Amino acid sequence: MIAGIFHKGSGIGNQLHRFVGTKCLALDRGEEHAMVAPLLFKGFDFMGVDFNDAELAYSIDQTGKVLLDDLKGIEVIDAEFQNEAFFMHRIDEVRSWLKVEPLEMPDDLCVISHRGGEYTVFPDLYLTNEYWDKAISMMREINPNMRFEVQTDDLHSAQLQFPTFDVVQRIAHNWRSIRYAKYLIVGNSSFSILPSLINEDVKKIIAPQFHAGHNKGYWQEPNNCYKKYEYI
Repeated sequence: MIAGIFHKGSGIGNQLHRFVGTKCLALDRGEEHAMVAPLLFKGFDFMGVDFNDAELAYSIDQTGKVLLDDLKGIEVIDAEFQNEAFFMHRIDEVRSWLKVEPLEMPDDLCVISHRGGEYTVFPDLYLTNEYWDKAISMMREINPNMRFEVQTDDLHSAQLQFPTFDVVQRIAHNWRSIRYAKYLIVGNSSFSILPSLINEDVKKIIAPQFHAGHNKGYWQEPNNCYKKYEYI
C-alpha cells in the first residue's frame, strides 16, 4: 500500500496535491492507496473526497508533523507532488475525485486568485500591483468590458490591492470559482493549481512567471511550471 500524509497546519492546496499525487502513483503501480490523518483535510464542507484512511494509526509531534505508528507493509510518501507529470495523465480521474457543486460562470467574468495572509509580510512572495495590472490589461484586450472578481484568503489585503473589484473570502466559493471560471488570473499559491488545471471550460489562464520566484526573477521550484498557463 502507498499512503500519502497530511500535516497539521498545511493548506488545502498542498493537501490536495498530496492526495492526488500519491493516488496517481498508487494507480500507476497497481497498489492500494490511503491517506494518513484524513481528518486534517480542510475542504470537507464543500468537497466529498474518499481518502481511504484504512484505519492507519498516527500521532502528531510538537511541530505539527504527522507520524505513522506502524509502517509494516506501507510505503508512506511525504512529498508535495505539484509537478504536473504526477497527475496530468490521469486528469479526468482527478476531476472525478475532486468533485464540487458546479458554479455557473459568465463569459465576461475573470476570476483573480489572490493569496494574502503570511505572504504579505514576505516581499519575495507577495505579488506586486505590477503583475496584477499587466494581467488585468491582457484580459481587457480580450474583452474591454471584462468584469473581475477576486477570490482570496485575506479580505483586507485583497481589498487594498483591488479597491474597485468585488472580493470574496469563502473557501468553498473561492475554490469553485477557480474550478469553473472561463478566464483566470492566478497567483503564486498552490491553492489555485488543481482547480485551474481540472477546469475544462477555461479559455485563458494568466500566471506569474517563476511562480513563487516571480519577484526574484527565477524558478525556485521548476515543479510549478504548467503547460496550461500563460506566464508573464
